[in-house]
Order: sequence, then C-alpha cells, then structure tokens
Amino acid sequence: MIGSENKVVVRVPHRISGFFEIVDKRNGEIIKNPSEIGSRGAGFNISGIGKTTISYKELEKEDEKICSIFINKEKLDQRAETSNFVFNYVKDLINKPVKVKIEHDFDLPVGCGYGASGSGALGTIYGLKRLFNLNITLMEVGKIAHIAEVVNKTGLGTVCGQLGGGMCVLREAGYPCNSMSITVPSSLNVICGTLGKIETKSILSDKYLSSKIKEAGNQALRELLASPDYLNFIKVSQKFVRNTKMLELLNLTEIKELLYDLNKLKTFGASMNQLGRSVYCFCDDKNINNVLEILNTFKPKIQIFKLRINREKILKTI
Repeated sequence: MIGSENKVVVRVPHRISGFFEIVDKRNGEIIKNPSEIGSRGAGFNISGIGKTTISYKELEKEDEKICSIFINKEKLDQRAETSNFVFNYVKDLINKPVKVKIEHDFDLPVGCGYGASGSGALGTIYGLKRLFNLNITLMEVGKIAHIAEVVNKTGLGTVCGQLGGGMCVLREAGYPCNSMSITVPSSLNVICGTLGKIETKSILSDKYLSSKIKEAGNQALRELLASPDYLNFIKVSQKFVRNTKMLELLNLTEIKELLYDLNKLKTFGASMNQLGRSVYCFCDDKNINNVLEILNTFKPKIQIFKLRINREKILKTI
C-alpha cells in the first residue's frame, strides 16, 4: 500500500476459484444475515493485481460526501455496484465533507472469473479506512468487503479466498473466514485463456444451475479435504465442471473444446474459472509452449495470461 495525505493506493491480487458450493440456506431456511451467506470451495490467488487508487478533495457544503468510481478508466459511479456499496456503507464515518474518487485498474479482465470484484471491494474498504482513519478494525474490513459482494451478487467467497492467500480451501461459508492453505510448488505456472464474460449475478439467480452447483460443490469439497493437494484440487475442479453440466447449460462450446485440447497435454491439468468464459492450466516450464500453442489457435478472440500463484497474505501487504 502507498499513501499520502489525500491519496492511497491499495494492491489486491486477482483470484481464480476452481469450484464452489453456494451456502444461502440453513436447515432449509433462507439465511438473512449477508455476512453468514457465502460459499465453500477452493481456489488460488494469482500474480495479476487489482490496483485501487483513492483520492479526495474537501468540500465546503457541510456533511456532503460524494463519490465517483472508475474501472479501467471508465466512469461507472453507481454502476460499479460493489465499490459504491462499500462507500455508502462507511461514508457516515468520514468526519468531513469530501468528494472521493475511486479508481480501479485491473491486470486481468473484469467479469471473466478472476475475482476483480473481490479485489476492488477489499481495495476500496481498506483504502477508505487508511485515507480517512476510519474507526473500523481489520476484521471489519474483510466483513464489509464480503457483505458488499454477497448483497450485490458479484461473489460469495472470493474475499475470504483473497484474504487466505495462495491456494486455499474455504471450509465454511460466510465471515469470519474459515480457510485452510494448500502447498503449491513455486515452479508452478498458471496459464490462462479468456474468451469473455459470464455475469455472476445471472448464475447465482438461476435456481436450477444453483442447485447443481450446491450438489457438485459439496461433493468436490469433501473429495478435496480427503486429499488436500494441488493435483487433487485440479482433479475435483474438473469433476465439478462436469457434474454441474455448466458447459452445456451455458452453451460454452469453445470453453469445452479448449479444455478438451488442453487436458490431452502432459500438464497437471486444466479447468474453467468460476465464473467466466476463461480457463486455467497448471504446468511446469517445459510445457508452457505446448499450452500457449493450443490457446493461440483461438486468436484473435482469446486473451492469454502467463501467471503464478501469489502466496502473500493480503493484510500483510496492503
């Protein structure tokens, strides 16, 4: 994190989820407290970063607190629902009239399964806390970011995963986070290919697909916890995609074709980002070119990223 008197910069890594189980009910009843809603599952932070820059100017009108929000230079304001929610959640704690500017710049594409909304939510709340010396704890920072995602249906467990660092399993849903780390070799490459967006909100609002995700996610979690290593992670993530039938239900023909070709290679395996028209492949250095050769066959529509697992704990670095 970089800060000055009226500006702060917060960096939070992107994250890829391999599988997840939606948890929005308890004993058959809808959970009403958004901090208790979330997901169980597993994923990993990556070397791509979401940078949030927050600055402000003081205003003369008493109690006026307004905010403008930009994502990758595009002015969105209230349409940046998660960040706007965070600002409104804490603006009464700011003790002077201000015009706040929040700028998100993401290394990886938004809406494509790289946890940009979670990165932005954490960057926004932590940046506001530091810039205005808000009377909230670091524990509350994570809680507010998690609630913002849940309420706006932009994510369920991304914030807890990002706070967990590296590759981790979310053993319970909601906040406070209950995560367990999985060791990953430092030589592991994460090669990603992106063909477009999937709106997380549309998936979480689809009752049929949500029920498939709950069932398949629960099974995947049990199988990973029985053998918690990165090779089993990719195996159960692939099985999750098959069991939900999301490739067929969402008509993701190109993603299905891409995964078929990648999984014929002698890599550690490839699966689909949750949720986005994106794939990730684990491989060592000697197989990078083989992976890239397959991804390149989808040019010019595909975006390709060469990444690593980010092992840093966020709250130690922001």
